[in-house]
Amino acid sequence: MKFDGIILDIDGTIWDTTPVVAEAWNNAITANFPQVPLVNADILKGQFGKPMNVIADNLFSVLPENEKAQLLKLCCAAEQKALSENTKNITFSNVVETIAELSKTHKLFIVSNCQSGYIEVVIEKNHLSQFITDSECFGNNGNQKDENISLIVKRNNLKNPVYVGDTAGDAEACKKADVPFIWASYGFGKVDEFFAKITDFSQLLEIVKN
Repeated sequence: MKFDGIILDIDGTIWDTTPVVAEAWNNAITANFPQVPLVNADILKGQFGKPMNVIADNLFSVLPENEKAQLLKLCCAAEQKALSENTKNITFSNVVETIAELSKTHKLFIVSNCQSGYIEVVIEKNHLSQFITDSECFGNNGNQKDENISLIVKRNNLKNPVYVGDTAGDAEACKKADVPFIWASYGFGKVDEFFAKITDFSQLLEIVKN
């Protein structure tokens, strides 16, 4: 199948930030709302990919709504600072090289349920700016993932795009957006229905080859 655009998820597809993020979030929780249970990497793997407000509801349930939003903002700020300062390689194998190669034949995009500014951190830390044509996220507009996938498709006049993600939520969003889904099975989720499955990011080269 000939695709004219490849839309990428971030967490569980491009990289695994959960150990770094867990430490940053726990620092924010302890300093501001110590009554909230601390998180760990495995807990975050079960939440990443969901809209940020849903994650706050799930992890900060002991707080009233206004304090959930406040803590989420503090956690996101701590997270982005920690990721910007991180020097460990948390990107999955072959991702950067494969994106560079794919960009020679396909337009590449990012759609995530993340907060505003997160995509920019991903692009900066992995030196991807020259490869990514456009991006969108929940934090920018409050849209669900299927809506943002459709927005990227419309905005860039894509006729036959494909989405690469790792969770059942990604697969469901693709179904709603009527976009084929490639499952990154090395990521955080389990998926039953998919157009194709990869166990390593580099396998995209063969799948999308024209």
